[in-house]
Amino acid sequence: MKYPPHILDEIRARLPVSEVVGRRVRLKKQGREFAGLSPFNPEKTPSFFVNDQKGFYHCFSSGKHGDVFRFLMETEGLTFPEAVERLAGEAGVSLPKPDVREERRERHRASLADVCEMAARFFEENLRLGPGAAARAYVEKRRLEARTVREFRIGYAPAEREALKRHLLAKGVDEPSMVDAGLLIKPDDGRPTYDRFRNRLMIPIQDERGRVVAFGGRALTSEDNPKYLNSPETELFHKGFMLFNGHRARAAAYDQGSVIVVEGYLDAIAVWQAGIPAVVATLGTAFTEDQIQRMWRFAAEPLVCFDGDRAGIKAAHRAIDRILPHLKSGFSFNFVFLPDGKDPDELVQLGGAEAFRAEMARAVPLADVLWDRETQGAAIDTPERKAALEKRLEDLVHEIKDPRVQRAYQLRFRLKLSNLFWSSERGESRGGGGWQGKGGRAPQAQQTMPPMTGGDLVGIERVVLGLCVAFPDLFEVAAERVLALDFGLEPHEAFKRELHRMATEVSELSVSSFYEGIDPRFFFLLEELHGAEVVDAEGRVIEPSGGRLRSRFKVLAHHPPETWVEGCLWHFLDRLELRQMERDLDREVAMIGVDADETVEARILGMSRDIARRKEEYARREQELAEEAKEIRRSHGEAVPAGGISAGGAPRGR
Repeated sequence: MKYPPHILDEIRARLPVSEVVGRRVRLKKQGREFAGLSPFNPEKTPSFFVNDQKGFYHCFSSGKHGDVFRFLMETEGLTFPEAVERLAGEAGVSLPKPDVREERRERHRASLADVCEMAARFFEENLRLGPGAAARAYVEKRRLEARTVREFRIGYAPAEREALKRHLLAKGVDEPSMVDAGLLIKPDDGRPTYDRFRNRLMIPIQDERGRVVAFGGRALTSEDNPKYLNSPETELFHKGFMLFNGHRARAAAYDQGSVIVVEGYLDAIAVWQAGIPAVVATLGTAFTEDQIQRMWRFAAEPLVCFDGDRAGIKAAHRAIDRILPHLKSGFSFNFVFLPDGKDPDELVQLGGAEAFRAEMARAVPLADVLWDRETQGAAIDTPERKAALEKRLEDLVHEIKDPRVQRAYQLRFRLKLSNLFWSSERGESRGGGGWQGKGGRAPQAQQTMPPMTGGDLVGIERVVLGLCVAFPDLFEVAAERVLALDFGLEPHEAFKRELHRMATEVSELSVSSFYEGIDPRFFFLLEELHGAEVVDAEGRVIEPSGGRLRSRFKVLAHHPPETWVEGCLWHFLDRLELRQMERDLDREVAMIGVDADETVEARILGMSRDIARRKEEYARREQELAEEAKEIRRSHGEAVPAGGISAGGAPRGR
């Protein structure tokens, strides 16, 4: 049977290609794609690639290309209906029964799209005519350029009660179709139908194929309420499933590896006009599961932009509650709160694209926004209140269904709770000058701490330990290697031991009892290696935690994919292991005597060759990581110097 396009689109949206293909092909992340050996031809070098953002796979060895349905047909011999039926069951999408009525509905939906297209042309034409003077003045006030008006097909709905209705009737469209398309209102008391949109600036809402399926209308006078009016739910338009400007933003989001989410369509249009094409809007609705999954098809960590006022912060908190259950490995959100209560349009008008990009660079990870929400203003002056805060955070963490992500959040919050409780009980506060004891004097443990110097790779040691704090799920995976390495300096070793205890004993003890036994140096080193949160006199966050780490590894400020960060961590650990091997070789050479036999010489020669081979391999990998870092930074408008990973902010070993 023929399936409606919107059903197939919904299945594709819910099932990433990598998830379906990954059941048969062992995939490895490579930049923004996945690579693996062809399932169609025997090969030793991967020529099979999967791209979730674009929704397809491509096999260079066989030339085969397609989506999730085509993959099942090619690899399992299923017919198209069989592939659709299987994937619909996995995605939880209900399929229509194969009958004549459904075919009629699909034809009806197509006809509704035609009706919406005719309405869009009518509104566009009216913006240019005499009655559209007020709308043209509003367009000028919003500084919308002529090219933007044309691209987004902005129009004007006349103030008359039946202007659109008369126009469409003259075109042969019947009233029931206009009602079904959401263009007319049909009163319950039997009175005649009338235009839904009157005296409004009209913004067409387009689906992923670029078809006009609905409208948003902005009031032009204070007497017209509501200020923003969207089309109702129709056969074509499902508000909780759509992202405004999605069809334009998709390609740019893929190229840049990021997407910006704003609250309103006029904000999205202003950001697009400023030269930032990877922007979408949620049409003012609270995040839905479908929208969350669609945003992740654009980028692994979308930047969600809210006004910095109280309403914007509340909206962010509501969004977090919606997102938490759906978090999964490698996929999250970052939040931006604009200053002085400005919205994106105002910010762009005042400072242009550079001002907007500068604010995007200050984005805060979801985990940190959640932490701030629960801890700011929380009383923790008694054991009971400490326990209450800990329970609130534990309950929120358990909302996360992905076990690995849940574990990562648990480790992160327990580390931060330990830090918070330790600071609170000692009467300390954090500010621009770092940790301070009572009377403004640094505690004795900090004054007598050994200097953090020595060794060519100490900078990388600090980055590695800082990454273990910032990405606890990566630390959990790499813990065995981290613990086996000799970090040389005793403060580093002490920090490493306490971090390991926190990861292994965290499930057995409450934070309230656990943190009391931690080596006091741990907290001072935490600030040195990672960076404490800095707040002003009114308790507002000036610099989120992690500032020290970002100053050493600057690319982290742009929220690179966690897969890239993981690759860097493994590379840094390789460099540190190489240092250890070089030390072992030096000891072997120093112990050679005049009576050394061929076995000793062969062992030393073998070690030398292994070290040389590793150096060559690590240099190649470092260059690859550096190139990816440059692309990440360029995509955020940053000038990038030449060099290795140090160009991305992290030190290179020698």
